[in-house]
Amino acid sequence: MSVEFATLEGVQRIATRPTAAVARSGRVVDRLAMGADRAGRLRHVEVLAARGAVEEHWPDWAAPDVVAAFRAHGVARPWRHQVVAAEAARAGQHVVLATGTASGKSLAYQLPALTAVREGRRDRAQRGASVLYLAPTKALAHDQLASLRGLGLDVRVTTHDGDSSRDERDWSRDFGEYVLTNPDMLHRSMLPGHRHWAGFWASLTYVVVDECHHYRGVFGAHVAQVLRRLRRVAALHGSAPTFVLASATVAEPEVAARRLTGHDVLAVTADHSPRGEVTLALWEPPFVSYLGEHGAPVRRAASSETADLLADLVVDDVRTLAFVRSRRGVEQVAATAARLVDEVEPGLGARVAAYRGGYLPEERRAIEADLREGRLTGLAATNALELGIDVHGLDAVLLAGYPGTRAGFWQQVGRAGRGGTDALGVLVARDDPLDTYLVHHPEALFDRPVEATVFDPDNPHVLRPHLCAAAHEQPLTAGDLDLFGPGAGECVDELVAAGLLRRRAQGWFWTDRRRPSDLTDIRSTGGSPVQLIEAETGRVVGTVDAGGSHATAHAGAIYVHRGEAWHVESLDLEQRVAVMRSARVDYSTTAREVVDIAIADVRESRSLGAAELSVGTVEVTHQVVSFLRRRVPSGEVIGEEPLDLPPRTLVTTAVWWTVPDDVLDEAGLAASDLPGAAHAAEHCSIGLLPLFATCDRWDIGGVSTARHPDTGRLTVFVYDGHPGGAGFSERGYAVALDWLSATRETIASCECPDGCPSCIQSPKCGNQNNPLDKAGAVRLLDALLAVPACLPAAG
Repeated sequence: MSVEFATLEGVQRIATRPTAAVARSGRVVDRLAMGADRAGRLRHVEVLAARGAVEEHWPDWAAPDVVAAFRAHGVARPWRHQVVAAEAARAGQHVVLATGTASGKSLAYQLPALTAVREGRRDRAQRGASVLYLAPTKALAHDQLASLRGLGLDVRVTTHDGDSSRDERDWSRDFGEYVLTNPDMLHRSMLPGHRHWAGFWASLTYVVVDECHHYRGVFGAHVAQVLRRLRRVAALHGSAPTFVLASATVAEPEVAARRLTGHDVLAVTADHSPRGEVTLALWEPPFVSYLGEHGAPVRRAASSETADLLADLVVDDVRTLAFVRSRRGVEQVAATAARLVDEVEPGLGARVAAYRGGYLPEERRAIEADLREGRLTGLAATNALELGIDVHGLDAVLLAGYPGTRAGFWQQVGRAGRGGTDALGVLVARDDPLDTYLVHHPEALFDRPVEATVFDPDNPHVLRPHLCAAAHEQPLTAGDLDLFGPGAGECVDELVAAGLLRRRAQGWFWTDRRRPSDLTDIRSTGGSPVQLIEAETGRVVGTVDAGGSHATAHAGAIYVHRGEAWHVESLDLEQRVAVMRSARVDYSTTAREVVDIAIADVRESRSLGAAELSVGTVEVTHQVVSFLRRRVPSGEVIGEEPLDLPPRTLVTTAVWWTVPDDVLDEAGLAASDLPGAAHAAEHCSIGLLPLFATCDRWDIGGVSTARHPDTGRLTVFVYDGHPGGAGFSERGYAVALDWLSATRETIASCECPDGCPSCIQSPKCGNQNNPLDKAGAVRLLDALLAVPACLPAAG
């Protein structure tokens, strides 16, 4: 069910132009592109028209003190879409508000939620109606907390997350009316301990799921099951809350919201908030003078180009947020921009900072406050600041590389121009097949809608642990199984056979002394994070995800934290601790990894003439075996050191294609050509899959081999980088003809002679991009595609 769909981001596109500028942001683009050394870098400029507001009267049911609080903060009258969503929620209709960034979605759910709390309060000693707010990040929850407290209402609002003290958590449980948390704490704390939260659950009236587009892939499937457990626990305590979901960038919002919550949901998509003119620029760095790996031409790093642009904007007093893909890149961009700014005006570099995961809570809060209050002019950040941090007054956003999806692109550029002011967004292309394709084919970015959110709540790898968690919270009954989906009955039988659940007359009981919620990592990060400890003092410098610790925190690694280099002396995987010392070095480190893959199950196969395409379950084994030391900034390899780290196994979903020997012979591919040809085709296909599936290059992996033992043929695999799969490989299988055709076109049309990062080289290759054969990859893909295709076109 849907109400009044709007155009992309609610903003009408009015012009496409190569260099002309009409708004202040357009003039800034012109200044950035000035000078002979920057000629040709600006590939495309898109201008989105400004939009006027449509206002409505405050609803009659809204509590007078709540309305007064909003008016005191400058909201004279709400916008129409806010009232439509608030009225629906007030009437008990589950609703998803899918309007643009900075469109006031918070007011749409805060108005009915705060009114319910004020109406339900009989006296201060008792809890009124309660509200649960879920955000994908702690930073967003704390931003909402500051906003709610700023209203000055008599509402007991608090956060309940990993940064909360024991006393704060106890207060939330016993007295909190508006509790802000994240799916992780709901999964690990609030639901397993629901009996201690009985008063909160009994009065639960609204559940707000903010930035709901973030819940995709395996994480989305986990959150969908956590929300089903929430519904069950609320019902056990006598409540049936109304769900309100919000996102600026979700396609088919009613479908995604229904998949998340299990409820039919009304979609409100028309955006009646004001928006200034938006100028969007596509920027391609130039080729550098030196050659990269295997003599391939390379473009200047997007991070280096972004640091220059950030420095220019800070000097011009343009408040700018630069999104950088990696933690290390964030540190490098911030440090370089600060140094460049100081060269122009000594001391101004202090107005540039970095922000990323791994910082301590107090560090993150201080940086957020400095940005919000204008003490910082430039900030380099990971996508931790993508998710809704409400920072007013930003003029520009730089993206050091395409975020991986169109939804992510619009979410990030939407951070600028809040409050109806004009805005600038600049996408700086990485030397990468997808980025290169987009800056030369802007219609693929601007003329297509955001991707549908892909996740499968019925994934048995996800469903089984949540059924265990639900049985621990309250024994499962036959009547509960429909709530968890059509596969719940079969999964329960498997859990009984495995001895994890026991059947009794009253239902299915959890049999282990451990809490099942403690055994399930809903973000699939590989377990608890590894703490980074300073050797001399024992101080915790930061953290790194368990899944990335083998590659970034191994003994001998150089780890960069807040612009400072650290040398890792040891990594204890059992204790999850890495010990390191501050160091001054002229090199960086890169891990080298080997990957093996085995086919466990073939779900479906299709013929491509004599070739074959399949999708199914695979077992992927990763092992970091050594690391390279590379001189900075040239990237020259100056040494390699072996490592003794254990292998890790991932059971997931993959799509793969095989080509028999006679077809390879007809294509003129000698046996010596096959490893490099398959490896190159694998790399480029991974780079292009995000155009066809809702994934990021870093969500997927690949393996290629001239003769795989399970197929007896040349085989190229592309697999989901999450246990059980995330839906990306299935999408690749469904649109394989278009996907592999685009892969072939990208390799063949690249101007480099033998392969480069824009076509076949990969930044994540564990084999250091060796071997690669560009011409062989084209012949291999020609052999694959030069037959009548039996696959559906993309759609």
